[in-house]
Amino acid sequence: MQSPRESHARAIKQILRYLKGTTSFGIKYNRSNDMKLVGYSDSSHKVDIDDGRSTTGHVFYLGTSPITWCSQKQTTVALSSCEAEFMAATAAACQAIWLRELLAKVTGLERQKVILRVG
Repeated sequence: MQSPRESHARAIKQILRYLKGTTSFGIKYNRSNDMKLVGYSDSSHKVDIDDGRSTTGHVFYLGTSPITWCSQKQTTVALSSCEAEFMAATAAACQAIWLRELLAKVTGLERQKVILRVG
């Protein structure tokens, strides 16, 4: 950083305190025969009243373990909750395709169907 400020030091200290307090947290991954890829997608329409953008979120599980997740503001303003859900589902579908291809390459198995549940 070219010109660090006091606010940067406070942010770093907060991150370090968080990490120190969560060292016992974790996600357990178990190997099983039922390793289906399942994704869940949802959105919240017009959460931010200042810019009118909705929030998108998705999580993907391999078996019973979460492997990837995302929560972010949508790049465009949705005119309805249905449109916001559609944009969220589209983003999740793109992630599902990428994960399906990655898993096929890593495991050497055929591509599997991905279940995507939209909320």
